[in-house]
Amino acid sequence: MTTAGATARARATATTAVGDMPYLIGSLVVGLLLFYFIGFDEGAATSLFGNTTVVHEFVHDARHFLGFPCH
Repeated sequence: MTTAGATARARATATTAVGDMPYLIGSLVVGLLLFYFIGFDEGAATSLFGNTTVVHEFVHDARHFLGFPCH
């Protein structure tokens, strides 16, 4: 047995996958960029910032913690 207030709250918080799609895509993009910078940016040919190791050194400890080989 529900009250009118509980029904209104349930109706107000219901979401759809279409309404959440921008957040899902944004989260995926941020996650993939984070994965790239921690896992694959070596400061060489795969670097987005030219031939520099700034990003690599910035996330160096995270690479070790997550088990990515780097040296």
